[in-house]
Amino acid sequence: MEKIKIGIVGAGGMALYHYKGFIKAGAEVKAIADMDQTRAQAFAAANNIEKIYTGLGEMLDALPELDGVSIITPNKFHRPLTVEALERGKHVYCEKPPALNAAEMGEMLDASKKAGKRLMFDFNNRARPESQAMIGYIRDGKVGTINSAQASWIRRAGIPGFGGWFTTKALSGGGPVIDLPHMLDLALYFMGFPEPEYLLSAAYYDFMDNRAFKGPWGIPDAARGITDVESSCHAMLTFKTGQNLMIRSSWAEMNEREVVSVTFQGAKAGGKLERIFGIDGLDETSIDTCRLFTEAYGNQVDLDIKTEKDESMGRIGNAVNFINAIGGGAKPYNTPEEALILMKIVDALYESAATRKPVLIR
Repeated sequence: MEKIKIGIVGAGGMALYHYKGFIKAGAEVKAIADMDQTRAQAFAAANNIEKIYTGLGEMLDALPELDGVSIITPNKFHRPLTVEALERGKHVYCEKPPALNAAEMGEMLDASKKAGKRLMFDFNNRARPESQAMIGYIRDGKVGTINSAQASWIRRAGIPGFGGWFTTKALSGGGPVIDLPHMLDLALYFMGFPEPEYLLSAAYYDFMDNRAFKGPWGIPDAARGITDVESSCHAMLTFKTGQNLMIRSSWAEMNEREVVSVTFQGAKAGGKLERIFGIDGLDETSIDTCRLFTEAYGNQVDLDIKTEKDESMGRIGNAVNFINAIGGGAKPYNTPEEALILMKIVDALYESAATRKPVLIR
């Protein structure tokens, strides 16, 4: 069987995870494209990639045989690059968030349907070993209907640089709400992606000019750059099914530590997945926990589910799944239809915070 051929657009921090996943799945990475040719050349040299280009169009013109592309760029460019690639008959694997808003995501979904090509996003937390273990229990009926859940990614000091594209709303679409949708997405995944109904949220902008709240990673600070995004947001979401979800997102907030978790309460059992950092923000210092809370023989029982440690946080596994889904050997971990629901919720988070009123999600 001929290898699936992939081109990568963007040689930033996530590119290596994409590359490793594609190679692990048996695909061939033919090219890397980046406007920063020095960065592209360094990535290509380190990973034995033959071709280097400045952008997607140039790469597709030169290599029409590519089966798919991955998009690793600032959020503003996700929609146009994804639509361009789909219209040229390529499968697309795009970094999160899917787009700047639901309208853009709708265009991407339509382009995917029209092209008949796979569109997936790097919602890598679904691919974490403990997430796949938990969804197995849920799908096996051990949990029952998840009535309520709490999705948290809150940081004590985790602003990803000052004045760069992350903190510039025109390029990113927002702050932690749109940058850290992983636990929201994972909670929806466990709940079965019910149709959302009402949302009430509040956003705050504290510490966005305080260098003491910068994270241990991210991009270099930009002199005289923009910091016009939120530092935190808290919300409650209800669904037409009667289920509900609490959402907590922050880059900078007065917490004891960074908290990355999904907790849920089901009709038969509850559960919690959590990534506990030894040093906030550094994956290699983390411990992943996966637990079910249930009852047996009149006793309250806590079940610890042991899984392999994955320092890539599912990033490599999710890229593997994309290649396998293209080849027809696996069901995709995520779909553009689910991404549209997520972006509608993100839009509502910002609208409710701005208006200080509940939002009906349509």
